Amino acid sequence: MPVTATTVRAVLGWSPGSGVPDVDASALLLTSNGRVRSDDDFVFYNQPQHASGAVRHLGKQAGADALDVDLDVLERDIERVALCTSVDGGSFGQVPGLHLRLFEAASGAELARFDMEAGSETAYVSGELYRRDGGWKFRAVGQGYVDGLAGLATDFGISVDAEQPAAAPPPAAPVPPCPAHTPPASAAPPLTAVGGRADGDQPSIRLTKGEEDLPLDMRKRLSLRKQQVAVSLTKHGLTRLTARVILVLDASGSMSALYTRGTVAGVAERMAAVAAQLDDDGEMQAWTFASNPARLPDLMVGELPEWLTLHVRVGQVSLFGRKKPPRGLRPGQVDMRAVGIQNEEQKVIAEVRAYVRDNPVPDPTLVLFFSDGGVHRNDEIERELRAAVEEPVFWQFIGLGRAQYGVLERFDTLPGRRVDNVGFFAADDIEKLPDAELYDRLLSEFPSWLKEARRLGILR
Repeated sequence: MPVTATTVRAVLGWSPGSGVPDVDASALLLTSNGRVRSDDDFVFYNQPQHASGAVRHLGKQAGADALDVDLDVLERDIERVALCTSVDGGSFGQVPGLHLRLFEAASGAELARFDMEAGSETAYVSGELYRRDGGWKFRAVGQGYVDGLAGLATDFGISVDAEQPAAAPPPAAPVPPCPAHTPPASAAPPLTAVGGRADGDQPSIRLTKGEEDLPLDMRKRLSLRKQQVAVSLTKHGLTRLTARVILVLDASGSMSALYTRGTVAGVAERMAAVAAQLDDDGEMQAWTFASNPARLPDLMVGELPEWLTLHVRVGQVSLFGRKKPPRGLRPGQVDMRAVGIQNEEQKVIAEVRAYVRDNPVPDPTLVLFFSDGGVHRNDEIERELRAAVEEPVFWQFIGLGRAQYGVLERFDTLPGRRVDNVGFFAADDIEKLPDAELYDRLLSEFPSWLKEARRLGILR
């Protein structure tokens, strides 16, 4: 909605009571890349006013916390003000009546109200003010985080020191009342520093180029999934891992139903979160294969909806051996008639290996290879994967059907390799597999390969 007021007041409200955790409002001043310029662009209880004076934390009362934003004073390179909230000592599922109200500060007229529902989240981007066509607008966001204010701040470029001792700020001043919001006279409770809220080493969550351009629902899913990828890696002590991620999608005839009902598109979207979290540039190389392999255009996170529509396609199945005519291919699209309908995994494995050799990077490569089985080129596949043992690549195979997976499933037990460079698991109904379980299984063998490959000098 358009905002014509020069100064607005964002009031976070909830119903306080016994057992209800402590809730705080904060704001992040973001540039066009969706990140802060420095830690000074974070306004919260320990830093209650921005240096420009444009954003002020007014102080908290029972059941309310408020911020004033002077839109005319905001510096020109600030494109968005994210209105955030965090909870201490619980989750938002324990906070009844959570809502955000936006007022015109001068008159006290209510401009908007956004009622929020949450579960295990401990931090939220409730809403945001953003520039558009020379003016300002407001939108409700409701994007949740499971790792608190520290995790939310880190996602937008704030440096959070987990070792910083807790410190209580001076008592907060009462919230200046609007006609629609008259706060009680009780004093604000003691507040805690960000550092005091971080439990151990927080996983680093990357904000990927173009992420801010995604549709809101997809951006929210991506953010939560990146956090889950980071949590899965943190279990293995890998909080700062960088890796190249390559996606391989089976497009053989037996996969048709999985493409038609959107299963493969859902898989590709979930794997984009792995690349967004692990890869420095957030891009993911991708291949499709059936009788022959075909490299797809690189998947860039900001173009994810279009990429899924254009490139997640099955091989064209035809009756009596006749090839279907092309259907007016869009730029960059693969002619799936050339890909065919049979299973020839060894060809795409060889092509990916050649790409990795010809395009070396200092980081390890993680190949996420999805197939519905029907593997019949066992000897050829085994030769390729054995030859790849000395290469800085880990091959993670995921079965999507109930067919036999041949050597892919047996490779873990095959002797005669310096290091186990292959992982496999089957997810017969991957759509019902929660993200947490999927990423845990996906990344379960990769860390042990990393350790052993470094010890043997395969990785530098």
